[in-house]
Amino acid sequence: LDPALMRPGRFDRQIYVNPPDVKGREGIIKIHARNKPLASDVDFQTLARMTTGFTGADIENMLNEAAILAARTGRSQITMQGINKVIMGPQKKSLLVTENDKIITAYHESGHAIVGKILENCEEVQEVSIIPRGNAAGYTMSRPDNDDNHMGKNKLNDMMAMMFGGRISEELFMKDISTGASNDIQRAMVTEWGMSDKFGAMSFSSEGEVFVGRDYQERKSYSEETASLIDNEVKKILDYNYNRAKEILTKNKKFVEQMAQLLLEKDTIYKDEVDMILAGKTNEEIKQAMAEKSKQSESEQQKNREEKEKKDKLADDYNLVEKENKEAKQKIEEEYSQKLEQNQQEQSEESKVEEQKQEEQVEKKEEKPKVTLIRKSTKGAKEKKDDKKE
Repeated sequence: LDPALMRPGRFDRQIYVNPPDVKGREGIIKIHARNKPLASDVDFQTLARMTTGFTGADIENMLNEAAILAARTGRSQITMQGINKVIMGPQKKSLLVTENDKIITAYHESGHAIVGKILENCEEVQEVSIIPRGNAAGYTMSRPDNDDNHMGKNKLNDMMAMMFGGRISEELFMKDISTGASNDIQRAMVTEWGMSDKFGAMSFSSEGEVFVGRDYQERKSYSEETASLIDNEVKKILDYNYNRAKEILTKNKKFVEQMAQLLLEKDTIYKDEVDMILAGKTNEEIKQAMAEKSKQSESEQQKNREEKEKKDKLADDYNLVEKENKEAKQKIEEEYSQKLEQNQQEQSEESKVEEQKQEEQVEKKEEKPKVTLIRKSTKGAKEKKDDKKE
């Protein structure tokens, strides 16, 4: 907002709602994964570290998309690979990737992975792939150990060297380069974070956007001569980390070549395979281990499917028994209601017959006095006649 709107009395209070930390994300993942079938390789703690910056809604959407992806591929459980695919974006199946592009991407990502694995301040390499996803032709996914708000100079330098790893790998093995890394980190190290040996703790960051109406650009608090010195310091940092990455890849050429060949065959490798390469294992041994791991995963999935089918069958049998019991109960109730109705009808008929008998008896009782009266009246007339005669 404009500074005039942010002064006291207006929008002067700002409430910052930060995304959850690693512990909060782990708790949110457990909540949204409660009713979802997860494979044994899904680790909540590892997943929480991989989702730095995710909000609760992002985590919910990630797990829902992973469940949909598992259903599309015919899996009965959500796997870690499926979650990684959701995080990195959907695979570009319609994109035609040439063999030359695959080779360049394989060496490029191998360079990132080897440098990142050897430098101690880089984050743990979790996955390396040459499958195009999103805007990337390939990717090297790292997993942070924690959500550090502060980054040291050594870590930033190691991250920078890892970024150079892809470009240098192309230069060493392909004798050509395709794209370069952005120098945003290096410039920030010099101008904002005071990590330059020449300038020390001096800050040359821009003062921010000025009031609307005076200028639409950011103001700089240093001269053109200082800007030239900043450029020299940026180049110095670039050259330092470029040379470090080049030295690492030159010493470990065999590992880069081995990883690139493995990527060209398998498209995607994970932390275990990267560790095996640096441990001196051959590609044949690694592929055999991957096959056994895949076989074990398929066996586990088959076992889960059989257990699910068994549970479904038991549920069906239970539902069938319940249905039969319900039908039998309903039949008994119908028979009982029919008998009850029949008994009520019989009782009603008996009561009607009884009432009719009672009515007849009442009628008979009412008729007897009439007969008596008639007899009496007849007798009186005879006596009158005899009196007359007399």
